[in-house]
Amino acid sequence: MSDWWDWENGPRRPAKDGIKARSTRGEIGETWWSQRFIAALKQVADAGRLTRGRSYARSGQVMDLRVQPGAVTARVQGSRTLPYVVSIRLTPFTDAEWARAEEALADQALFLAALLAGEMPRDVEQAFAAAGLSLFPSRAAELDSDCSCPDWSNPCKHVAATYYILAEAFDTDPFLVLSWRGRGRDDLLARLRELRASRPAEEDEPAEEDLEDEAPPAASEPASADFWRAGGELAALAFSPRAAAVPDAVLRQLGPLPPEAGGPEADAALSEAYAVFTAAAERRAFGTS
Repeated sequence: MSDWWDWENGPRRPAKDGIKARSTRGEIGETWWSQRFIAALKQVADAGRLTRGRSYARSGQVMDLRVQPGAVTARVQGSRTLPYVVSIRLTPFTDAEWARAEEALADQALFLAALLAGEMPRDVEQAFAAAGLSLFPSRAAELDSDCSCPDWSNPCKHVAATYYILAEAFDTDPFLVLSWRGRGRDDLLARLRELRASRPAEEDEPAEEDLEDEAPPAASEPASADFWRAGGELAALAFSPRAAAVPDAVLRQLGPLPPEAGGPEADAALSEAYAVFTAAAERRAFGTS
């Protein structure tokens, strides 16, 4: 009993060079896709365990994190001398399933544009649903986790801490979500480019031979008084610009700057500048500046 009590309630050992969560209070996850992942976890995992895991994540107990197709592995420092080994498995999509998903993603040019900008398209889940798939886990049975600690609960606090650090890794690189499901960044982008290039510009555009016998439309002189005024159709258009969910997404994908380029201080200054520019652009777009 004393051994279990010491393990469960003893002080956690500090982890040297552990990955400390960027979030210091409240929920973890900056972007909609990491928040969606955390929301999915709350549907299938014990809330109390997740809370304890969040505390572990914030104190830097997760020592490393590796994302591979179908598996996430980590080492988490607990109250014992040696860190615990954590693995979280999620069944990757088959090649046939990915082929369906890629066809659905290629239907929207904005999906490719968002991914190239380092963001997860906001409607990406609908594309996967159209292919009969769920990008994020929707049932507890989809996540198979294991930890070398003696706690039989699932998830234990070490697995839960790994979930939160994983969510922040998703913030930095949304392609990790897709990589966990079995498709790496380069392969996915190459396939989407290929599929987009194979699609005609307009499905209902008449072929050239159908236009050969048609007389060109007569040019009409625009009324000078109305030249600079928007017509009814143009005036009826509504625009809803939206700022990037992660202004410095490209910087995060590039990784830390080396010391000769300014190191962490330059990283922080550039991230702040991206945030300021994005906020200013959004204010101008909505006419609030």
